Amino acid sequence: MTLSLPFDNSYARLPDRFFTKMAPTPVDGPSLIRLNEGLAAELGLDPAALRSADGVAMLAGNAVPAGAEPLAQVYAGHQFGGWSPQLGDGRAILLGEVVAHNGQRRDIQLKGAGRTPYSRLGDGRAWLGPVLREYIVSEAMHALGIPTTRALAAVATGEDILRETALPGAVLTRVAASHIRVGTFQYFAARNDAEALRALTDHVIARHYPDASGPLGLLKGVIAAQAKLIAQWMGVGFIHGVMNTDNMAISGETIDYGPCAFMDGYHPTTVFSSIDRQGRYAYNKQADIGVWNLAQLATAILPLLGDDQDAAIDEATEVLHSFPDMFKAAWLEVFRAKVGLTTAEDGDAELIHQLLDRMATNGADFTNTFRALSTDAARDQFSDPTAFDTWAEAWKTRLSREAQSSDARKVQMNATNPAVIPRNHRVEEVIQAALSDDFAPFENLLMATAQPFGETPASTKFTTPPTPAEVVHQTFCGT
Repeated sequence: MTLSLPFDNSYARLPDRFFTKMAPTPVDGPSLIRLNEGLAAELGLDPAALRSADGVAMLAGNAVPAGAEPLAQVYAGHQFGGWSPQLGDGRAILLGEVVAHNGQRRDIQLKGAGRTPYSRLGDGRAWLGPVLREYIVSEAMHALGIPTTRALAAVATGEDILRETALPGAVLTRVAASHIRVGTFQYFAARNDAEALRALTDHVIARHYPDASGPLGLLKGVIAAQAKLIAQWMGVGFIHGVMNTDNMAISGETIDYGPCAFMDGYHPTTVFSSIDRQGRYAYNKQADIGVWNLAQLATAILPLLGDDQDAAIDEATEVLHSFPDMFKAAWLEVFRAKVGLTTAEDGDAELIHQLLDRMATNGADFTNTFRALSTDAARDQFSDPTAFDTWAEAWKTRLSREAQSSDARKVQMNATNPAVIPRNHRVEEVIQAALSDDFAPFENLLMATAQPFGETPASTKFTTPPTPAEVVHQTFCGT
């Protein structure tokens, strides 16, 4: 029996040069690691059917469900600043799109589904570690209220794949508003394919920005979405790790969780990615890279802005220049809430930066410091507690000008500053246990990060920073 899903595949109706139609490559012995039943229900899918033999076959890529139109998308991109004229889904297959109960269209994609014409020298597969990392981190981001792709399922393939050594293979079923990237626009712009650019622009406006007026309106929408998204990343100490233009989603979702990580001790120049040797995508560079990527999008759509290219450049540049103010406003909104402010004063940014500077100097844990602000225990996070005390004097003076009661402020701050994040050493613990077929740590971490703003006895271990021996210095993309 072939599983049937309620697909309505709008991307597959675009011209053939947008993709290569092809089925996933089957695997030897698929078995379900985890199904996200809550997400399945949101999408209007039957969890019991997905758990069945037919369902697991679909999630592994061994069977194509009725209504699917599987394809690999093509795109280009700047990777670490270097131009790659053709990239694309080198290990992913888009099965199709469903319309969820809330009316939102969602892609269903298999990541690790085998070689495609865009795999270059890759094997098209994913090993277990990065699949579990993306499942954990993307679901944690969702629980934190940050726009993100989601994880519907993780399936073991029953096959080993070769990286530095033989490792167990896995497939992630990823759900996204779409998988359209800045690099998708760049691909057609580099080929002077104005017809495809128009079709892509019309598709994205209809799908993501229905109120946008033309290509310039689309650019404005994407800029606003990315300014808010990156500010939200900063607010939880998240480092994407590989902000190439092919990893920036037009929808404004966080996408492509490769060498990503959450900071433990705060420092603005923190880098985890093993391939980011120059610190291009460090924590404090993310907004700068965001606007750089958006400049590539603006350049790509210039042919759609009229025959007068000088005027088009001026128009796009003016829109692009709105990003810094948008990001600053979004960043301040995030961090004002983190320090308990509900009103705005001119000195707020300076006050917040003074705290961050002292945190960096004193090795303060990012997550625990902000969480402890509501209990007056934040000073314990500082190697020199007096550094916090002198800042706290100015902070309390600022709080005295707020109308909010201290009890209400504590509630608001605890709903803003998470107690639990997927710390790197806990993710590594999950991966190492899974290599021995022990998925209990995976389930426990998922349970804890699903309620990031709550504190229970069971979640206590997940709030503890790593010991020196547990510190994870580098994260890896897994390709």
